[in-house]
Amino acid sequence: MGRGISKALTIAGSDSGGGAGIQADLKAFAAFGVHGSCVIVALTAQNTKEVTAIHPVPADFITAQLDAVMSDIGCDAAKIGMLANSKVISTVAEGLRKWHISKIVLDPVMVAASGARLLEDSAIATLKKVLIPLATVMTPNVPEAEVMVGYPIRNEAEIKKAAMDILALGCKSVLMKGGHLAGEKITDYFFAKDAKEPMGIEHSRINKEGHGTGCTLSSAIAALLARGYSMEDAVKEAVSYVHHALERGYRVGERNWVLRIE
Repeated sequence: MGRGISKALTIAGSDSGGGAGIQADLKAFAAFGVHGSCVIVALTAQNTKEVTAIHPVPADFITAQLDAVMSDIGCDAAKIGMLANSKVISTVAEGLRKWHISKIVLDPVMVAASGARLLEDSAIATLKKVLIPLATVMTPNVPEAEVMVGYPIRNEAEIKKAAMDILALGCKSVLMKGGHLAGEKITDYFFAKDAKEPMGIEHSRINKEGHGTGCTLSSAIAALLARGYSMEDAVKEAVSYVHHALERGYRVGERNWVLRIE
């Protein structure tokens, strides 16, 4: 496998509206000067208002895509997004282990910005068992974290408790996104297993309903890890990048703002 430019891989679903999923990931990779490859695990029919259909890709074709990319191009870091169901999760986890991919950013995509469920309820246990233990960092928002820990998260103390419970599932670190909590300021918290205290990243709230913010954040972290950044620096830089991209975002369709990726 040739070296040279840093390489990142996204394993996620396709967003036909172009604001999230594979499409957002590849744009973020390019913005950070990283070559992006992809493994598409599901097709979605969606726009800024709704997801009208989801078509999971057969497991053997997911494996074929991953084998094709890794046997020739390889990757320095991978971002995992929408995975749809237990079979897809198990297939992806097997491929990550087969190719010894060590820098893994796991965005546990469960619900689209439009409110549509993107992960079957039965797949939560599989996610916890086979994929979370492989993750270098997880990037849940509050509703996603609540699904994983099974209790409500309403304040900083509960964010910290949830982070400890998620770390106990086996991932190396977790970035708890605070955008769903009330307040003019938003604080995201990065927790690493070997750190005594979490790293807080505060920024102002932007009054826009963004589409693809979570996808872009996780893929930006993966791109920076691929370039050799430390985990803490990658997280700080990625959060700042997404914040500014949303500030400059543009309106398409009827509902969501799309990040301006530069």
